[in-house]
Amino acid sequence: MSAAAAAVVLAGLITAAGPAAAATDAKCAPKIQVLGSIGDESYYRDMPQSQGVHDFGADGLAVGVSGYKPVYWTGTTVHRVPLTDPNVSGQVLAVNAHGLMVGVLRGSGSASLFTYQAGAAAITPLPGSDGSDLEADVNDAGYVVSRSDSWIATVWKDGRKVRELPVPADAGPGTRITMVTGINNHGDILGMATQDHEVPETGEHLENTHPVLWPGDGGAARLLAPTMNDSYVQDLDESGRVVGYDWSGPWYEYRTWVWEPPVGGPGTSPGGLSSHPYATFEAISPTTNLSVGTAKFHPDQMTLPDQALLRAGSGPVKALPRLAAGGASMADAVSDADRVGGAAVNAKGRLKPVIWTCATKQAYNPGS
Repeated sequence: MSAAAAAVVLAGLITAAGPAAAATDAKCAPKIQVLGSIGDESYYRDMPQSQGVHDFGADGLAVGVSGYKPVYWTGTTVHRVPLTDPNVSGQVLAVNAHGLMVGVLRGSGSASLFTYQAGAAAITPLPGSDGSDLEADVNDAGYVVSRSDSWIATVWKDGRKVRELPVPADAGPGTRITMVTGINNHGDILGMATQDHEVPETGEHLENTHPVLWPGDGGAARLLAPTMNDSYVQDLDESGRVVGYDWSGPWYEYRTWVWEPPVGGPGTSPGGLSSHPYATFEAISPTTNLSVGTAKFHPDQMTLPDQALLRAGSGPVKALPRLAAGGASMADAVSDADRVGGAAVNAKGRLKPVIWTCATKQAYNPGS
């Protein structure tokens, strides 16, 4: 693709509609809304979830996974995404304001991406998207971003590849794109680059991870300041604020992390819950600066089960109520309307897809 053509594509990543106005329904009732589910409702910590809400669309639409299958909900009613092979598993990862979804199918040790329009008869596979570990996102202009099997950050539109995104010039030798996790309505794209390189002259092994941002204004791709260990960037809002977590693998340590706009300097960790030593941020609302994630313990020191958490603006990290006493919960989606989506274990030990409505009104300090 020529430079001029690439610029045109990049400009198209920006939706003319812009971000939706922030709105919280003053009449909503703070509660945990349990959604309809299908199939397996088992829960295994640190394993792929059998149930859960992963993103919100317009007019009560939510998307995610149920019974290890890609699904969406209208209100509390669950709908299967139509699949040609009933034996594959998968999930819907994201949805835009027009009901266009992007998801992943898994089977036989590989994974592939698809798009699906709510109510359509069939999915649209995305060619060249095979890989074992896929994340993806879609913006309101219909651009889908992910990593292709060749470790290249890729943009799709209308079921075809339209652009490949470069590794930042200052990334160093042996760097490849390992994950692409988000795109906003300004066309900013978020991902993660990993360097794994042996220096022949010295035998030194260079290994590190950096967050990557491809600006929607056409500027050069750039590395963001890394966290202390492995930098997992999960989501970005319309202002360019980035949330994620730092992860220290051998110790299963997770720390929430935020890169404030204008992105360029080091990020900071706002901490987690007083009841848990570790925590992640998994998502941020488009315009209201509401971040959600999960508080954790080391698997060998499980004093308490995982718990969904929330942070409003620059305030403290707070807990969201559990569905049942002693039942684990996790948060993976959040909207400008103060709705948080995720999953929670009920009193019978079954994992259920849930939405916390008026979430900030339910959030509390575990120490109080």
